[in-house]
Amino acid sequence: MRVALFATCLIDALFPDAGRATVQLLERLGQRVEFPLEQTCCGQMHANSGYFEVELVGRYVDVFSRYDAVVVPSASCAASIHHQHPMIARAAGDEALAVRAESVGSKTYELSQFLIDVLGTDDVGAYFPHRVTYHPTCHSVRLLGVGDRPLRLLRNVRGIDLVELPRWDECCGFGGTFAIKNPDTSAAMLADKMDAVIDTGAEVLCAGDRSCLMHIGGGLERIRAGVRTLHLVEILASTEDEYRPDRAPARSQPGAAPARSQRGAAPAATEEPPG
Repeated sequence: MRVALFATCLIDALFPDAGRATVQLLERLGQRVEFPLEQTCCGQMHANSGYFEVELVGRYVDVFSRYDAVVVPSASCAASIHHQHPMIARAAGDEALAVRAESVGSKTYELSQFLIDVLGTDDVGAYFPHRVTYHPTCHSVRLLGVGDRPLRLLRNVRGIDLVELPRWDECCGFGGTFAIKNPDTSAAMLADKMDAVIDTGAEVLCAGDRSCLMHIGGGLERIRAGVRTLHLVEILASTEDEYRPDRAPARSQPGAAPARSQRGAAPAATEEPPG
């Protein structure tokens, strides 16, 4: 099977560790992964703001149509490819492109979908001895229908202490341009989500979208909460070998969650992500 990685803008530019972890995990599972350099943005942010960039749809189709499967470490971008691309092509009056977009979209998978639905595994041999809570992102639950796939994968990680996130179905307040257009509402939603994360006592918050983790992680960093954020794939790519005493990776000491007195008001939605 010929597999391609669609890295997404955010992972490519700001969080490359998630992209590298995706390749590392898939190769460990016997897949040969290609990263076509001509890939560009999926156009989601443009479309959400009313700018239907049909050229970006055409580029995605042209670049990825030759692959058997495309893996996307982002439910948000995968949902855009599935739902927005055909709509944008039809809005431009290009039915042929819309049909091609549907075809390529049908073999484009969010990471957990690819692992469970295509590779047929919910145990990837991961090891991560830390207390973790998982945030199901809105697009993964409400638009893409990822369901409990990420949790099934996490439950099979050796050493993990997986804690359910209170009010897990509530939005974190990011929503792409929503956080820019509605900063006060976004900040209030973020404060609620941060409280829920801290209540779990988790060392690590994970999710399948780096955009939401950037938003929540920025807030947690601002109040010095001591909770790290990791993409789901960074946990799934971890193995027991990485925790040997002679390796001692930085992520093996994610830090404890804070006492309740360390909480503070949520920062503005547009503040910098944690470094």
